[in-house]
Amino acid sequence: MSDWQLKTPVAFLIFNRPDTTERVFREIRKARPPKLLVVADGPRSDHPGEAKKCEDTRKIIEQVDWDCEVMKNYSDINMGCKRRVSSGLDWVFETVEEAIILEDDCLPSQSFFRFCQELLEYYKDDTRVMHISGNNFQFGQNRTSYDYYFSKKFFHVWGWATWERAWRYYDINMKRWPLFRSNNLLDSIFPNVIERRKKSQIFEATYNGMIDTWDYQWTFSCLSQHALAIIPNKNMVSNIGFHRHATHTSNKSDLFANLPIEEIKSPLNHPDFIITNKKADDFTFKTQTSKLIRLLLRFKRV
Repeated sequence: MSDWQLKTPVAFLIFNRPDTTERVFREIRKARPPKLLVVADGPRSDHPGEAKKCEDTRKIIEQVDWDCEVMKNYSDINMGCKRRVSSGLDWVFETVEEAIILEDDCLPSQSFFRFCQELLEYYKDDTRVMHISGNNFQFGQNRTSYDYYFSKKFFHVWGWATWERAWRYYDINMKRWPLFRSNNLLDSIFPNVIERRKKSQIFEATYNGMIDTWDYQWTFSCLSQHALAIIPNKNMVSNIGFHRHATHTSNKSDLFANLPIEEIKSPLNHPDFIITNKKADDFTFKTQTSKLIRLLLRFKRV
């Protein structure tokens, strides 16, 4: 439908990569959101030349040439991934009720925006759903005859959307993790002992401040509410930021790097039942296990 318009605010998280930021911005420009909320981290003092890269990255936002309210939350100092993204999203959801969220290395298809907008409206009052992802990591395996399915374990954040009603459960410090752990509440979510152990180790490391990240806390927030994530039946966002200088995505040959993106037609074909897809979740766990092992080994060396 050529008369379709994006009405949902877009939150854009940027830092020091003008090359990937430019590519993602081009897709945002095509979608023409009426409100663009930009969160930017500041340069690291011990990284020569980074101030210029941050400046060049921020200049890209000045290219907005459509009817759009641009709101900026820029930091003069470097806050790091954990604090900058979490505080930035706190600001986003103090400002708007719902948002589509893209980082500067997450390249979306155009139907990603429509997919998110339709589902944000469709599940607006359904508190079982806290997360809408643009990622599909099934590598061509068709998991459903519908346009999306549900996961109770994986809350992929390389292009996603949520509501303020869900984000209010977010806690950067994971204060409730010790109580959650002591009551063995992961048992009902992860019956596989290996999967449960690995997830517990990741949460423990995050709680103890061993990881400069924000997204494991979001996963924990969703799990603690027994929430569901929506996963598209096709991959609609590709991470184009894998390179040796990246913070968390340094391996260009990574299985999840530069995945092809596809379009999903609208209106969406909604599932008849809100049931999690166990086969899809099991497959995702298997493909991510090697990455988790490498991550945990790195923590033990710290």
